[in-house]
Amino acid sequence: MEAVSLAMPLELGKLLVDGKEEDAVTGKTIPVTNPATGEQLTTVPDGAAADVDRAVGAARRTFETGVWRKMKVSQREKIIWRIGELIEKNKEELGMLESLNNGKTYREALRGDIPPSWDVFYYYAGWARKIYGETIPVDGEYLNYTLREPVGVVGMITAWNYPLLLAAWKVAPALATGCSMVIKPSEMTPLTTLKLARYCLEAGVPEGVVNVVTGYGPAAGDALARHMDVDKIAFTGSIRTARALLKASAESNLKRLSLELGGKSPNIIFPDSDLDRARKAAFWGIYANKGEVCSAGSRLLVHEAIYDKFVSELANLASRMKIGDPLDPSTEMGSQISQAQMERILSYIEAGKQEGAQLVCGGERDTEGAKAKGFYVKPTIFAGVKPQMKIAQEEIFGPVLAALKFRDEEEAVAIANSTVYGLVSAVWTRDIRLAHRMAQKIKAGSVWINDYNCFDSSSPFGGAKQSGFGREMGAYALDSYTQVKSVWIALE
Repeated sequence: MEAVSLAMPLELGKLLVDGKEEDAVTGKTIPVTNPATGEQLTTVPDGAAADVDRAVGAARRTFETGVWRKMKVSQREKIIWRIGELIEKNKEELGMLESLNNGKTYREALRGDIPPSWDVFYYYAGWARKIYGETIPVDGEYLNYTLREPVGVVGMITAWNYPLLLAAWKVAPALATGCSMVIKPSEMTPLTTLKLARYCLEAGVPEGVVNVVTGYGPAAGDALARHMDVDKIAFTGSIRTARALLKASAESNLKRLSLELGGKSPNIIFPDSDLDRARKAAFWGIYANKGEVCSAGSRLLVHEAIYDKFVSELANLASRMKIGDPLDPSTEMGSQISQAQMERILSYIEAGKQEGAQLVCGGERDTEGAKAKGFYVKPTIFAGVKPQMKIAQEEIFGPVLAALKFRDEEEAVAIANSTVYGLVSAVWTRDIRLAHRMAQKIKAGSVWINDYNCFDSSSPFGGAKQSGFGREMGAYALDSYTQVKSVWIALE
């Protein structure tokens, strides 16, 4: 891959409300920065309650008039597919924007963020005319059948680590089911979401069906969560914000929620596994996207028989990792999203030291050369970690790996299930019986056997315990955007 550079000036961001690009009612703006350099890229409107109200009004009008949900399903199918085509057509620009705005490498954005974003639209285009109910045999002379109908107006609040992909996971099934929507992207990474909304219009989605309000969570996010005309909130983010959304739902109209939250995911290595493959997967399981991944394998559980050698070899890989300019094709890890996130990561590293974990590599900010202007953290590994330590219990959301030792299957399961999280997990073994037992015992939404970070548009993704509820992707996601109506017809 050749080196890349910014070939287009970044225009000022605008809200998208009822098909029109607008400023916030207050006229205030939010700076959007490049975390790798600390430089400002552009600004977007600082939307608040009045802007949310306009956007929700547009979504409600389009839903009630049925300009989208009553459109011929074959036509809706073609439009949703066309959105995927537009994402694929503009992949280089989108990859560039994602890299500049998030700090991830351009190579990673182009390979890991953009292709699954277009694929999820291709996948749900096929569902547009396959969403139907069933007939049910009931007592008496009745015909009873069900209708699966769109839930209504959906508010979508997305995180900053995979801005386009997280929006695509929500917009695609919402469109397939006939919903209208208002998206509130992270104020730090709104650029590709605004592009996605434009592609929806270009593909033929009627004005007002897809709306975007940029702004901060306490203003725009809270207004969306409390709006009486919003029927559902789809959220990706922290447990703390999820609790606020649940409270807002309870205090407003009891709107439905689907929550994809954090993780402290165990990656469990048994000695009979393919250790070279497991080591590579463990490396990228924590350092992909600079560790800012809800499904990061941030807890490495290694059997005592291979623990010292496995951790040492992993640390050797981490110490040689190239950190730097996200646009340099040889860079393996870019910048953390912000100074605040960098400082949070460094505070967890300090907590690990204080609690007695052994710092094997990394553990500090990287300020070499041009990196001093950005927010870089060296890839970090702690050994000798105990399950009760802070770095083994709390989500760090950065390139920090906690390596724990276990004796046998029972202890591995106990450690794996010892946090409040339950998003994903992985088990490495050639023993198929052990693999199945572990998959049943681990409390998580996904269990990967002899691999890590397996995703597909057709397979559901979501968490157990405090990692949330509801599912993204696959047929299961359709449940979040539809409701079932039972129809009874008396035949006598």
